[in-house]
Order: sequence, then C-alpha cells, then structure tokens
Amino acid sequence: MATKKNMQVGEALQGFQRQFQNLDPKDPSVWPAAPRAVLLVFIAALVIGLGWYAYLSSFEDELSVAQAEELKLKEDYKTRLRKAVNLDALRKQREQVLQYVTQLEKQLPSKAEMAALLSDINQAGIGRSLQFDLFKPGQTVVRDYYAELPITLQVNGRYHDIGFFAADVANLSRIVTLNNIALAPANKESATLVLNATARTFRYLDPQELQEQQAAKSKQNAKK
Repeated sequence: MATKKNMQVGEALQGFQRQFQNLDPKDPSVWPAAPRAVLLVFIAALVIGLGWYAYLSSFEDELSVAQAEELKLKEDYKTRLRKAVNLDALRKQREQVLQYVTQLEKQLPSKAEMAALLSDINQAGIGRSLQFDLFKPGQTVVRDYYAELPITLQVNGRYHDIGFFAADVANLSRIVTLNNIALAPANKESATLVLNATARTFRYLDPQELQEQQAAKSKQNAKK
C-alpha cells in the first residue's frame, strides 16, 4: 500500500518536472499550468518587492531631509549659544570703548579753551629753555565731529631740552601731536639744534559748528 503511494508521488513529481522541460521563453502563454503559476508568483513577488523598495526609498529621502534639518538646527543652536556666551563680553567691551571715547572727548578743549592750550604749548618750550623762532597757528580744519588746528613750530635749544619739550607736549592734559619733525644743527660752531615741526591739536565742535557740519554733509549726500 505504501509502495503504491510512493509510486504515485514519484510519478506526480516527474510529471511536475516534465512541465518545466522544453519551455519556449518567447511565449509563456503555451506553457503548462505549473510553470505559468510559478512565473505568476515570481512576477507578483517582484512587483511587491519593487513596491516596497519604492515605499522605503521615499522614507529614506524623508529621513535624509530630516537629518539635514536636524544638523542645521544643531548648528543654529550652537551659533546662538556662542552669541549668548559672548554677549556679556561684548557688552563689557562696548562699555570700555564708550569710557575710552568719553575720556578722549574730555581731552578735547572747547573753542574758548584753545587760547589757553596754545599758551600751554608755548610755556612747555619756555620751561625747557627753548627759544621760539616761529609759533604760527594755521587754518582750522573742521572734521565730522571735531576741529583740527595745525601749528607751525621752529624752536632752538639743546638736544635733551628739545626731547624733554616733546615729552612735555605729549603729556599735556589736551591732545597734541608733533608731526613732520625735522632736527638740524643751528650752525657748525654751535651745539644748539633747530627743531621744525607741525603741532596738531584738536577741539570739539560747538553746537553751531556741529549743525553747520551736518547740514553740509546732508547737502553733499543729496548731490550723490
């Protein structure tokens, strides 16, 4: 009985295998039922697989976009954090700059105080036993927020006294700079030197001068 069943199973398997022999790949419609069923299952599996691949690919694209956005947000957070950390330091620097500007403004005399400053420069030379051959204030040059006054100087004296005079001018309470300095012997037989220089001092503009300067600047900008 068992042998008969085994023979039937074997014959069925052989019949199944024979259906896959001599198949025409160009015309699956003439294939036996078994190969056509296998082909349909394969095609269905392929379609399902491609569908899943496309579905997962769309998720992968969305994931890439989300990861890029996450990276951007992290960088933005780091930038904001650095700015927040540096904010106190920037405020302190701003306060220091404002204090420095205020200090410089205090060193600028007013228009009425310029005569006293010129006298201080002259006294600095006299105090070092220097002889002024020339002390000639020039034309005032008005800038945006201050005015500049050049003074042409020519003094005679000993080398060390001239050096001390330059130091005294630099240490005045008002801002004075020495420019275009030229130092030469007075003559071949004397140890006296001649200093030619341009002293530049500065003062702040009075309200009327500021108003005139701003009006001139606005007029100039309107022409552009």
